[in-house]
Amino acid sequence: MRWDNLAIRETFASDADTRGSGRIPLPLFQQGAVVRTFPTPEFRGITFYEVSAKSIINRVPTASRMPFRWTINPYRGCSHSCAYCLWGDARILMADGRTKRLADVRVGDHVYGTSREGHDRRYVTTEVLAHWSTVKPAFRVTLEDETQLVASGDHRFLTNRGWKFVAGAAQGPDQRPFLTTENELLGIGAAALATAPPDSADYRRGYLTGMIRGDAHVGSRDDKRAGGRPGAVHRFRLALVDVEALCRTREYLSDMETRTGEFLFQAAVAGTRETPAVLTQTRASVDSIWEIVRWPAHPTEEWAKGFLAGIFDAEGSHGECIRISNTDEEILERVARSFGRLGFRFVVEPARTKGRARPAGSVRLLGGLRERVRFFLTVDPAITRKRRIHDGTAITSDARLGVVGVEPLGVDLPMYDITTGTGDFIAEGVVSHNCFARKTHTYLDLDSGEDFNSKIVVKVNAPELLRTELGRASWAGEHIAMGTNVDPYQRAEGRYKLMRGILEGLRDAANPFSILTKGSLILRDLDLLEECADLTDVGANVSVGFVDRDVWRTLEPGTPSPQKRLQVCRTLNDAGIGCGVLMAPIIPFLTDSPQQLAATVRSISDAGARHVSPIVLHLRPGAREWFLAWLAEHHPGLVPKYERLYESRAYAPTAYQNDICGRVHDLARRYGIGRLRPGDVRRGVRNVEQPRSASVPEQLGLL
Repeated sequence: MRWDNLAIRETFASDADTRGSGRIPLPLFQQGAVVRTFPTPEFRGITFYEVSAKSIINRVPTASRMPFRWTINPYRGCSHSCAYCLWGDARILMADGRTKRLADVRVGDHVYGTSREGHDRRYVTTEVLAHWSTVKPAFRVTLEDETQLVASGDHRFLTNRGWKFVAGAAQGPDQRPFLTTENELLGIGAAALATAPPDSADYRRGYLTGMIRGDAHVGSRDDKRAGGRPGAVHRFRLALVDVEALCRTREYLSDMETRTGEFLFQAAVAGTRETPAVLTQTRASVDSIWEIVRWPAHPTEEWAKGFLAGIFDAEGSHGECIRISNTDEEILERVARSFGRLGFRFVVEPARTKGRARPAGSVRLLGGLRERVRFFLTVDPAITRKRRIHDGTAITSDARLGVVGVEPLGVDLPMYDITTGTGDFIAEGVVSHNCFARKTHTYLDLDSGEDFNSKIVVKVNAPELLRTELGRASWAGEHIAMGTNVDPYQRAEGRYKLMRGILEGLRDAANPFSILTKGSLILRDLDLLEECADLTDVGANVSVGFVDRDVWRTLEPGTPSPQKRLQVCRTLNDAGIGCGVLMAPIIPFLTDSPQQLAATVRSISDAGARHVSPIVLHLRPGAREWFLAWLAEHHPGLVPKYERLYESRAYAPTAYQNDICGRVHDLARRYGIGRLRPGDVRRGVRNVEQPRSASVPEQLGLL
């Protein structure tokens, strides 16, 4: 919907408060609009732009592969202000050189995007302006390096041939560029996004060894005390401009019962930064430090990661390459061994003697930006400024990112997205475009960030226009889906009440429809939904993977309880409104016992669900580490079982999936899910959205 498709209302708001009404002559409204704000807490900071649309029933592009062709969206923008079309486990490359799950990114975070310079694209830092979620049909994109990207069909990735949608049509009215096996995505690839090292005792010892041997003063010597009496002096001192490494060193020493004090080693002068330091002068502390940094006879992989992080913070540099320099040949040899232990290619550069009393050699990492990012994520040095990608770095890479295949997963999944200042971001190592839903706000000359949350376009003539379009001879009475872009039952609907008029129009035309909503406001219109269900097909859906409250409290503490989620389903189904349940995710060894599966399916049945679709947890990189850490804290005995069940895979074995799927289907038959009930016969309810049949349902990521 662009402004040239709108006939703007010329009436003004009637509110007396000049701050709450009036016509604002902004350039983004070429013909004017009624602009309102409401002085109530639920609408604080939100501006509503009332317009009259030319059309209200929107055709869905065939490339999206939705199970319906038509939608109604009475609002543009969403006052839910969701703080969510990629999967939530996608790893986003942050501006500090680390990664964060897409589901965990927040407004105000800084990430990497890209900018065009001539014919080239280069990395630049950019701010996250908005973050939200939705539910969409999922697709899997598989790349040459075996990376698997899960996204909606409307999501776009940057390829060697420009921006491409995940799915599209080659011809016809809905033609758009889409991914094929002729395309190669651009970026460093997911293989570069290594898992962060564990915060183990070996890692900490390795870090302290690299940092202290590389940049600290530690030792004991005989000296004369006051009065000329001989005595021993013990001292450990570490002075660094970068307080991140200094704080990490002090924390690690403290945890090993070695206390240090702080002092200012050098004040800031002539534009230089001040240099803080840590110090201890007790014999016990110095002896303890020498023991900590003693070279291990058999260094572990975790020690090697910590050592490289520490020596890089102490003596490393990062420009067009990563280089670690030192005058101590043994340190350089240990660096080279550690690089080799972790699978990095490197070259040892000879010592340079010019201008130095003690010649310094170095070890240089090979492999370009992809290997530099992998190094930082593998060893996790503390100093942020050293691990950043410099703005202007070209996005070229030798990663194998050719598209091998694109396939629909046959299931709707929760998806997340962000809006950034550059309009893109780096997800799983490839360049990813902002979601189309927020992008539609830019068609109105509004930004897709905070404007999407706070500037809501209201199609105030939606009910009247719908009646006109439903009455046309060309309208064939096809199914209409609502809630596919923004929630029709968002907070604004509580004031504008457009959905009541829309439902009345659908009822009078006996037109089939379905609604997807996150809120409970839908129950306000239960009377109209019942009237509609007497005449035509009406459907809805919710998602509940388990009903165990203890698991819910620890695993999903920020979500409504499973019982609350089922209450909307129960109320709708009691009223004869067909509502199904996505039973996802089912958590192995936690929610998959016969008793738990039976309890969940029984609760779903009690809610009157028309169908149930079981989906097993899958553990993609990023989510895998988070979940296993959670598991180790709450259920440590299950960690070995998960390692055996999933091994290095994201998915549970097919046999396990088949077993769960079969059990749930058996339970569904036992408890009568999908069986017609007396109220259904009275209302003539039919299952509008049947479960997709599959021998093994697609597994759900932990979101």
